[in-house]
Formats: sequence, C-alpha cells, structure tokens
Amino acid sequence: MALAEKTAELTTTRTLSVNNIEVVYNSVILVLRGITLEVAPGSIVSLLGPNGAGKSTTLKAVSGLLKAELGEVTRGQILWGEDRLELLSAEDVVRMGLVQVIEGRLLFRHLTVEENLRVGGMVYQGGRSIRDDLERVYHYFPRLRDLSKRVSGYLSGGEGQMLVIGRAMMAHPQILMLDEPSLGLAPLLVHEIFEIIGDINRQEGTSVLIVEQNARAALELADYAYVMENGRIVLDGPAEQLRENEDIKEFFLGLDQSGGRKNYREVKHYKRRKRWLG
Repeated sequence: MALAEKTAELTTTRTLSVNNIEVVYNSVILVLRGITLEVAPGSIVSLLGPNGAGKSTTLKAVSGLLKAELGEVTRGQILWGEDRLELLSAEDVVRMGLVQVIEGRLLFRHLTVEENLRVGGMVYQGGRSIRDDLERVYHYFPRLRDLSKRVSGYLSGGEGQMLVIGRAMMAHPQILMLDEPSLGLAPLLVHEIFEIIGDINRQEGTSVLIVEQNARAALELADYAYVMENGRIVLDGPAEQLRENEDIKEFFLGLDQSGGRKNYREVKHYKRRKRWLG
C-alpha cells in the first residue's frame, strides 16, 4: 500500500480556532492579550515575532503545557472543531491529535534513536503496527534509520531536531506544532528540515503551526502567517503577501525598500517606525 493511502486517515477536517485568549502566569503576569488566530485543515500557519512576543506561550496554551508552568487561559476559547482545548489536560490534547515539539530538542538522551521513537508512539491509541510507524518516520528522515541504534545523547543538533519531529510523528498528529525548529542549525540543515515539514504536510494532510524567528524560511513554508509583538497579533495575512510587505522586509528579512540588505545602524526608533504599531 502506498504511503499516501496508509496515512489518508490522518487528514483532518477540523479547524483550530484561538479566539481572543488572554494568558496569565502565576495569577499575576499577563502574557497574551487577546490573541486570535486560525489553522485551517491541512494548512501551514507560522507565528513570527521577536523573543518575548508570546509565540511559545501561544503554542503551550493550545497544547495544554501552560499548566506545568503555572500559566492559565483566563479569557477566550481555544476550539478544536467543537472541543474546548483550554479545559483539557496536555495528555488529553495529545490524544486528540495536537502534538507540540518543544523548543530545545528535548530527548531521552540515554535511549537510542529507535527507543525515543517508540516512546512517541505510546500515546497513539489507534490501531497500527509500531514497525509500520517506524518505517513511516524513516521515510521522511532516512538519516534516523542509519542512526536507529545510536544513543540519542550523541546526536548532532540537526539529527536531534529530526528525531524530535519524528517522535512527534509517531503519535499520528493531526496538527503538528513546532517551536523554533531552526534554532541553532546551519542554513542547509534548516532548508532540509523545512522541506521535510512541507512533505509531511502534503503527504499526510497534517496541519502545521510553526513558531519561528527565521522569518524567511517560515514565510517560504507557510500558507498564512501572524506577526506577534508584546503578546498581541499586530499583523497577519497570506504568507506570499507578507513576504512583499515593506515592514516585514525591513524588520524581519533585513531588506530595504529597494530589496538590498538593510544596514541596521541606520535604523532608529525601531518601534516608532513600524507602521503596524500605529
């Protein structure tokens, strides 16, 4: 049976809708202020913005991981179809098919590559063969097949990133949420991993919500993008349209209005010049 036929069951018709949410940490610190976004079935959506904008917090609000960090959604709703995700535990969210790959490539470093992958498959409750699931991951990441018996603590950064995405794939995600997959990787590796993410989206029908500071790579991959700053959405639109936006070119892609490389020593009053803040 062809891979596309094997995995057709994964295609979801549900939409993820984040509706005007606020997030507070420790009952005091307001981090997200009225965030609204949508991930349509089978789409790739990117969250862009500087450090501290609230991008990772948005992912954790969806995946249920906020509770482990003393955070909570205090206003608004997060809907997966008709289900209210903000009311569920992280374990229940994963079982519903929303899987987050946390920033930092967290692995069971004393386990082998294949053992890490098998751990990822433990949360999936549908009928399947673990060997078929491993082969499915190796289809996307052939390098992991070669490394299957290696202890994961000895992997390179790129190999580790492939493994955490592959481990998430073992859970048969309907939405794959990726937090800074390019962090610390060489440009060629970033290109390779983003190509694989695109392949997963096309072949599996898996929706993708990706947090990235590498705006160029993210906008090349995504169908739609949101720009976050200070806990708010300040700009959104089709990725192709945002790639041509002069503010995005200047402040995220490092290009001036003529398309040349921007000299940031000439940029003064950064926030004042961003038209979306007006």
